[in-house]
Amino acid sequence: MGKLETRKARFRYRLRLSGSALEVLTAEWDRCRWVWNECVATALAAYQAGEECGPARLDRKLTGWRAAHEWLRDGSSVAQQQAVRSFGIARAAALKDIKNRVPIGRRHGLPRFKCKSRVRPSLNYTRRGFRLKDDRLLLAGGIALTVVWSRPLPQEPSSVRIYQDSLGHWYASFVIPGSAEPLPATGRAVGIDWGVKVLATASADGHDLSHPAHGKRIEAEVARRRRSMARRRPDSGDGCSKGYLAARHLMAKAYKKAARQRQETARKWAKRLVREFDQIAVEDFRPKFMFKSTMARKASDAAIAATKRELIAMARKHGRDLQLVNPAHTTTDCAQCGARTKTALPLSERTYSCGSCGHRGPRDKNSAMVMLVRAGFNPTGVESTRPDRSPVDQAA
Repeated sequence: MGKLETRKARFRYRLRLSGSALEVLTAEWDRCRWVWNECVATALAAYQAGEECGPARLDRKLTGWRAAHEWLRDGSSVAQQQAVRSFGIARAAALKDIKNRVPIGRRHGLPRFKCKSRVRPSLNYTRRGFRLKDDRLLLAGGIALTVVWSRPLPQEPSSVRIYQDSLGHWYASFVIPGSAEPLPATGRAVGIDWGVKVLATASADGHDLSHPAHGKRIEAEVARRRRSMARRRPDSGDGCSKGYLAARHLMAKAYKKAARQRQETARKWAKRLVREFDQIAVEDFRPKFMFKSTMARKASDAAIAATKRELIAMARKHGRDLQLVNPAHTTTDCAQCGARTKTALPLSERTYSCGSCGHRGPRDKNSAMVMLVRAGFNPTGVESTRPDRSPVDQAA
């Protein structure tokens, strides 16, 4: 990956909505959801007819929809245009997956329709669709929202996203140009190997991240809420009772708490790492196969992907040199001499032994040191000494 460039940053704030603001915002979401579904229907009809349906055609369609429906004109054109833009981005991502032969279950690669009962509200506004006045967020269409300013905005935002989470809370996510905050140079490098029992093993001692087990702490509460939901589960075609909805809300609250705890743990560890190391070699590990094994629950609770994402974001923010290393054969290569074992080590074998140079040590620690060598941060070996070369190797 190399040295990461600073990208745009997001600042999220909680919103306090009055009853009238909630009603207007929900109506705005219904209009944008209708526009999205019309985009899906238009693109699907064009696909079946063998025609192209690009952004320009959808923009013209939006103009016609607004002219034909008075209730659509009552809403903001900015939010509706952004719904069309979001559809184009989602479709481009789906077509890219098809090109890369990623199974998505739909040959045409079109995004799905948005059902009101299954999709949470989400509205996007560009700079001409909102403004900040007297610490309040004013959206196009006369929607005034109260923002809980937990921290100041460092710059003027270029866009904002209004959305609702699984608990029913509303948030405003502002986009601002990212600004690097360089830290003092330390001249040190570290390699990171991902795991399950120990979430992150560092080549430097004292910087490992143990499994936080935040999900395990809420297992009893989640099981209790599931039993409560099972007792109140409505019959097919019937509406949910208040007790069922309350139990579902409490279960979602427990999951949200665990997710926030994982994020906080990952950020604190990543911040400590970028403060003490200039160069970071990270295993580019994508643990999808784990979710089909007996380690699925523990791997999901570890949240390796989320922790890696926080480390990458922290390195980008502070201008550190971070390299993503291919994880192939990192458990079979020797960090001292580079030799590779003939057979793969079973998961039960936690000690690595090299038959060429006699190096012996913890398996995950050896893999973390291999990350350093592969990234080029420590090309002379882990102990800063070049490995001995045999006469045969020298002749070669």
